[in-house]
Amino acid sequence: MNYRDFENAFSLERISRYIAACNGDKRRAMTLYRYNLRLSQEMFTLVSCFEVTLRNRIDQQMIALHGGDWLRDAILPGGALFYDIRVEKTRKIIENVYNEQVHNGTYTHSKLLSGLEFGVWKYMFSNAIYSLMGQTLLHIFPKKPTSTRQHRFDNSYVFQELDYINKLRNRIAHHEPICFRRPNPIIDTSYALNQYARIMRLLSWMDINGSSLMFGLDHVSDACSRINNL
Repeated sequence: MNYRDFENAFSLERISRYIAACNGDKRRAMTLYRYNLRLSQEMFTLVSCFEVTLRNRIDQQMIALHGGDWLRDAILPGGALFYDIRVEKTRKIIENVYNEQVHNGTYTHSKLLSGLEFGVWKYMFSNAIYSLMGQTLLHIFPKKPTSTRQHRFDNSYVFQELDYINKLRNRIAHHEPICFRRPNPIIDTSYALNQYARIMRLLSWMDINGSSLMFGLDHVSDACSRINNL
């Protein structure tokens, strides 16, 4: 495709960052745009695998404590877990998904889990929800480092780590580049690589071998090399 058609498809405003990063070389900018899409695809695959793993571990922990429909029970009127003003926003998000599934006759516990966005699972480690759920969710990270006076690896720390991954997920979902040294349009894959390391670290804390889990799916290093060598 020639550059004019490429720009008409994606807009000058979107492409301009890539042109700036490539010192005005439009052909190279088009290649960088495509390479960024490939890196985004690779990262989104890993984030998706991590998200499913995280929610399943949370679910296992909560089923053991509150039964097989713990999430539905938590948001029903009088629910012991989420009927608290501090977590009203999260409760309403879950409640809306649940009500839609009930209306369509499709509710199951598994479908309710899969119908929720990453942010819900992140907020399971917010101070309010972590407390309401019995302060046990850190048990899903049996290999987590022990907290010290200098370094706290508590629920707030995990919440922050998940927030970084959630922001990456949202950037990709909204078609924002992940190949630049933010906020400047300078080619740099360190942001993606840092998030990759964060995902693998949290998986290891769950006692999961990230390399084995992502076998055949993990091509992040190759995608970053293409960008760095462009």
